[in-house]
Amino acid sequence: MRTDDDSWDITESVGATAIGVAAMRAHETRRDDAVFNDPYAAKLVAAVGSDGWNTIMAAGRGGGQTGSSFINGVMGNFLVARTLYFDDYFAKAITVGIRQFVILASGLDARAYRVEWPSGSMVFELDQPKVLDFKAKALADDVPAVDRREVPVDLRHDWPKALRDKGFDPDRPTAWLAEGLLRYLPGEAQDRLLENVVALSAPGSRMALNIGTGNRALSKEMRERRREALAKAGIRVDLEELWYPWEGRTDPRSWFAMQQWLVREGDPAALLADRGRVVPEEALADMSTHILMTAIRPRGDDTL
Repeated sequence: MRTDDDSWDITESVGATAIGVAAMRAHETRRDDAVFNDPYAAKLVAAVGSDGWNTIMAAGRGGGQTGSSFINGVMGNFLVARTLYFDDYFAKAITVGIRQFVILASGLDARAYRVEWPSGSMVFELDQPKVLDFKAKALADDVPAVDRREVPVDLRHDWPKALRDKGFDPDRPTAWLAEGLLRYLPGEAQDRLLENVVALSAPGSRMALNIGTGNRALSKEMRERRREALAKAGIRVDLEELWYPWEGRTDPRSWFAMQQWLVREGDPAALLADRGRVVPEEALADMSTHILMTAIRPRGDDTL
């Protein structure tokens, strides 16, 4: 059960969800028709030392309907789409000249290693101390492709100070990312986080995020199949118990619009279709309940 001041290691609670995302990225990377390449994901999952996660990572290619293939096929579609969306988001930020990047709740994100960053770029990764420590050890033999700065901090605490102490400059345009984060924060903590992002953002800054709404279309049957597939691999994670409710929470689309930021939404199913990926019919309804968006603070010449 979540509490307002809980903490976790990479193998437990919210930390375990980062392993799941890395396992999906490793699985996608191994496909013959992969839509992105994350060569570090498999190494991060292997460092956990879990037979269960290794099984899911190595499950057969394609959209199978049972076991680990069910998780990677039916359940993994949105995770693949959001990875594509946020990869493209960073590419666009680089194109318009942004060189300061902040990944909130970075988990096992390996973009600091796998993205081609321009000279002078700086990437700040914020997460629980134990999570960052695990990643540092798992990738100890690898060199980041950018000036990567770890900021070990709980995002429910005073993370802006911790970020500035690591060299963050609020007067420079910043590309922020909150991938798979907001539903793991209470509603009031989400509001504080977004307020801090705006306060630290110079004109030309942008923010990308995703969040599942309260109208989740994932059926009881699909949730049970997911639970059974994970349990078969020896993994017991109840995602619904880790999320805070959508009800009463601020919709980030309207919130950023009220701050006079430009807002544009992404369509996860269309992203996959554009790359020739067929999304199973039973996955489409749930995908449509996810918000995938970018917001930008205008400086007169910016576009999304």
